[in-house]
Amino acid sequence: MRQLVNKKERLIGLLFFLILSGSFVVAQNSSCYWQQHVDYTMDVAIDVENYQYSGTQKLVYTNNSRDTLNRVYYHLYFNAFQPGSEMDIRLQNIKDPDGRMTTTDKKSRIAALTESEMGYLHAVSLKQDGTVARYNEEGTILVVDLAKPVLPGKKTTFEMEFEGQVPLLIRRGGRNSNEGVALSMSQWYPKIAEYDFEGWHADPYISREFHGVWGDFDVKLTIDKSFVVGGTGYLQNPQEIGHGYEAPGKKVGRVKGKTLTWHFKAPMVHDFMWAADPDYIHDTLPMENGPTLHFYYKNDPEIIENWKNLQPKTAEAMKFFNTNIGSYPYNQYSVVQGGDGGMEYAMSTLITGKRTFGSLVGVMVHEMAHSWFQHALATNESKHAWMDEGFTSFISTLCMNEIMEPKKENPFQDSYNGYYNLALSGKEQPQTTHADRYDLNYAYGISAYSKGSVFLSQLGYIIGQEKLMETLRKYYADFKFKHPLPNDIKRTAEKVSGMELDWYLTDWTQTTNTIDYTIKEVTEQDGKTKIVLGRIGNMPMPLDILVVYNDGLQETFYVPLRMMRGEKENPYGQLERTVLPDWPWAFPTYEFVIDKPIASIKGIMIDPSQLMADINGENNVWMAKTP
Repeated sequence: MRQLVNKKERLIGLLFFLILSGSFVVAQNSSCYWQQHVDYTMDVAIDVENYQYSGTQKLVYTNNSRDTLNRVYYHLYFNAFQPGSEMDIRLQNIKDPDGRMTTTDKKSRIAALTESEMGYLHAVSLKQDGTVARYNEEGTILVVDLAKPVLPGKKTTFEMEFEGQVPLLIRRGGRNSNEGVALSMSQWYPKIAEYDFEGWHADPYISREFHGVWGDFDVKLTIDKSFVVGGTGYLQNPQEIGHGYEAPGKKVGRVKGKTLTWHFKAPMVHDFMWAADPDYIHDTLPMENGPTLHFYYKNDPEIIENWKNLQPKTAEAMKFFNTNIGSYPYNQYSVVQGGDGGMEYAMSTLITGKRTFGSLVGVMVHEMAHSWFQHALATNESKHAWMDEGFTSFISTLCMNEIMEPKKENPFQDSYNGYYNLALSGKEQPQTTHADRYDLNYAYGISAYSKGSVFLSQLGYIIGQEKLMETLRKYYADFKFKHPLPNDIKRTAEKVSGMELDWYLTDWTQTTNTIDYTIKEVTEQDGKTKIVLGRIGNMPMPLDILVVYNDGLQETFYVPLRMMRGEKENPYGQLERTVLPDWPWAFPTYEFVIDKPIASIKGIMIDPSQLMADINGENNVWMAKTP
């Protein structure tokens, strides 16, 4: 068996570089589409002694739907960090709980929170266009019965007073992280739920994913004047704030008293995050033709060198994504130390900072990539997490392979291996599974990240690498600042490639069907070689077949899949390719003849690129028997 594996690896090595070299550029859209719009104005004060805060929120809500709304919903995320919450109970019952949220003996950290350590977020009062609205708090969701219906095409204004307490940092947002960051303020404000053609998306928060309404934010944060604040939005009063924000040579104004008010505006985003700490170092790196990069990290001698070296790598990553997806749509991006790992937010990210340099770059690259695949292309992460995490994993993998060493021959191999492990484990659920409904965190993670990434790399196998990258650029151009659906990426790829791809979207995302092709027989027939291929798995695919001859000659044969109604360009331009008749899926076998005797053939291999996610690579190779 090991001899077979070694021969297979040699065959892969012969051609894999042909697939990737030069292949990637480096250095529901219709007339009836609609989406809601929001304008937030918030004024919030936080007490850094007890970590409680209060504020006002004016929310102008535009109903662009064709429906009359009699009710709205708000997310109150911090209520999840209370003993007995849905997040707590889910954590206690899932078989593989998140280690960040549990103690060393696998017990829920949320369950152990005291009254002063837990989080909460409550509406104190709420009016709609000046009239008191009835509301009821149900865990992390505020249910609001409107004082008057919001008609199609009309606006209404909600005015809310709210109060909250920042929990100990357990997941994403909170206070006093393990690295000493005082405040990681994500999911901190009453956030109106998304309403789209499917209706309301008022999912309870159990630590998974998000969906938000596009809009403009105007936020004032009043906090102890020793704290430095960074995150989403453009600072409107740098002269008043100081902390390195003032223009060179200008005299810095100061507000009397113990606090400063930071004023931020963020146009056309669907979230707002901020972090604050009295020991933040704040660096900036203006890029030619924008944006300006901001870095906030603790004044800790152990991490300063890595964070300084991170800055030019952040610029390289920004250039890579701009080239390969499309221009970053804002004038600013901030990398902020905080949170519990890495998490993307509008115009910014929270990442933990005590890492090796390679890990620090890796988490930055992944979270920055989310600025395209989630914060410009705002998919419903709860229902389609693979479009967000998977596409981000794909493009960040390419970016890391470009800006870091060593360059990997197959940068996607880890994603494929993760998918293979899940597919063969018996624990896979379709990617259409709601993010909250996965039986295991393991199954969710592999499905969203690894299988989601393979969706794109394998799409490149189907339509060709240049067409794949063209698809991504067109997808971004057509759907930025919208809420694209799985059908939108599929239709974009169809328009670019000229192929029919519904079968691919269906089998890969809506089922757990697997790909498994085999070389069943290789026999001699009248001085020629007959090759019989077999389809074992239910998921269909087109096939590239490499034939290597004893004299060193190589050629490929291409078997199109009938239902895709098209052919890709030859991915191995240096080799002769024969396009064979297409393979109808219902037929379990397929045969073709090579006009050479079997004795002249050294080896045959299905998919030398290894970009087709065949769950059993062993039956993809035939090797001539050696004397």
